[in-house]
Amino acid sequence: MVCQRCIMTVSEILKSKEIAFREIGLGFAELEKLPADGKLLELGTQLSEVGFELIEKRNDRLISQIKSLIIAEVYAEDYSGAKLSEILTSRLAYDYSHITHIFTQAEGQSIQTFYNSVKIERIKELLAYDEFSIAQIADRLGFSTPAYLSTFFKKSTGYTPSQFRDLPEKDRKSLDSI
Repeated sequence: MVCQRCIMTVSEILKSKEIAFREIGLGFAELEKLPADGKLLELGTQLSEVGFELIEKRNDRLISQIKSLIIAEVYAEDYSGAKLSEILTSRLAYDYSHITHIFTQAEGQSIQTFYNSVKIERIKELLAYDEFSIAQIADRLGFSTPAYLSTFFKKSTGYTPSQFRDLPEKDRKSLDSI
């Protein structure tokens, strides 16, 4: 789950199924108790109809949490400036080497590669909105200089930020496909 609308949708589904929950947040829903198998299957079906999935395995749940934390960090209004490893280890009950091993093994890419991909998509989004200067985007996403953002962006996309902004068709990926 990436946005408030996603959280609201999951909340409505759980309420419609009369499944009590403690908390719903980015990428998770903490239930009061595990529903019966039939109700759990119905819940999984209804969640998949709106683009979500029910995650029951611990490693899958960990990967989902990692992705949600990274997306939340990149999309936050104010860049925290904290190292990615510190963000993840402070919020998850695992050391960074374990987190990276599980993530890389399951996703076929490193956490840093995923983080960079999310940042690229966020830069594309901000460029497409055309509300912020490149310097403001660099500052917002924690780049030391606009030149560093431009180099990072061009290396990944083949375009400078200005060239991308001028494209009639902006090639963007959904966060689910990264």
